Amino acid sequence: MSDVNADGWVSSGHRPMGFPEFVIVIASIMALNPLAMDMMLPALPNIGAAFKIPVENHLQLVLSTFLIGFGAGQFVMGPLSDRFGRRPVLLGGMAVYAVASVLAVVAPSFETLLLARALQGLGTAATRVIATSIVRDCYVGRRMASVMSLAMMIFIAVPVVAPSFGQAVLLVTAWRGIFVVLMLYGLLAVAWCVLRLPETLPESKRRSLAPSDVLSAFRQTLTHRQTVGYATAAGSVIGALFAYVFCAQQVFTGIYHLGQYFPLAFAAIAAGTAIAGFLNARLVGRLGMRVISHGALTLYTAVAGVMLLTESLGVLSLALFMVLSALMMFSFGMMVANFTALAMEPQGDIAGTASSLYGSITTLIGIVVGMAIGQSFDGTLLPFSIGFFLSTLAALAIVLVVEKGRLFRPHHRPIS
Repeated sequence: MSDVNADGWVSSGHRPMGFPEFVIVIASIMALNPLAMDMMLPALPNIGAAFKIPVENHLQLVLSTFLIGFGAGQFVMGPLSDRFGRRPVLLGGMAVYAVASVLAVVAPSFETLLLARALQGLGTAATRVIATSIVRDCYVGRRMASVMSLAMMIFIAVPVVAPSFGQAVLLVTAWRGIFVVLMLYGLLAVAWCVLRLPETLPESKRRSLAPSDVLSAFRQTLTHRQTVGYATAAGSVIGALFAYVFCAQQVFTGIYHLGQYFPLAFAAIAAGTAIAGFLNARLVGRLGMRVISHGALTLYTAVAGVMLLTESLGVLSLALFMVLSALMMFSFGMMVANFTALAMEPQGDIAGTASSLYGSITTLIGIVVGMAIGQSFDGTLLPFSIGFFLSTLAALAIVLVVEKGRLFRPHHRPIS
């Protein structure tokens, strides 16, 4: 599925779609997840008031239960897609997402809302796993990293606008209107996939769901040093990012008193990730995945250290926090696509299962780390700064172990 036409770029695996449409479709289905996550941020106080939630930190459950469903769902989506193909599992997951959105609109209690959020996460697990698997079906090596970077550039632009979009919805309707918008976006995305997205996994490459075969695929994934190492490192890095998202509304409105301007600050910071995705797509073919991602991880570690130091000294102003957070987002954007490509590259014959395990590992580690940091929020940025620094050090240590102490090695795998 890595054959290309005369221009040396477009895979035959996703025809009749051309390259631009393929990237946009992949980014659009991946965007279901961050859109459902970040549009909720401005609505958390409204949800708390509607259901009379006494502890502000408990509102983070609206975000974390979504991620739990997302992380758990990825365990099964990959094996199912390796057996039945990419399209049926993708469309089934998007159907679950739509039903969950309806449940959220009519939820009579906070517990029902959390159930709907978990089901939404479960549905978007299919979109993330299948999107990654489809890219792996069609591309390999640095080309795969470039495609993932272009998709990520669009995908990551969603968190930039999602809180502002959520705030705009709140200006004309109640918080339940956000779930109506999410449902409509999901229906539009599924219609596009039904009409245009081909099946990228041929019958000849499909795998059995027999327990021995599934366990064999799990074993192949979990015993590969590069795959499990970069998955674990990515989980540690994502944990800090989740913590940032969990606490963002409390930080910007509680500590820095931005009120309704919070979505604008959040968007300005998140723009760093979109810029990184664009640069990575341009540079990865020349410099390689390891050089770029290791450099970004080094920057990530430095930013975490500076944030902890300045918060400890009591000089972490809003301007400095925004600069450091933008650098955090930028370095994350330079890491995430490359870590994914490095982890997935050795698993071409079991791309669906490997994508499932990679997504589950990174998400569940991220949830544990993010919730631990988020629930420790005490009205200051010290718990976040400590957690950010420690999780980043853990990621750096893991990458050093995977690479046997040698960072920045060029990636020599031939492009095919």
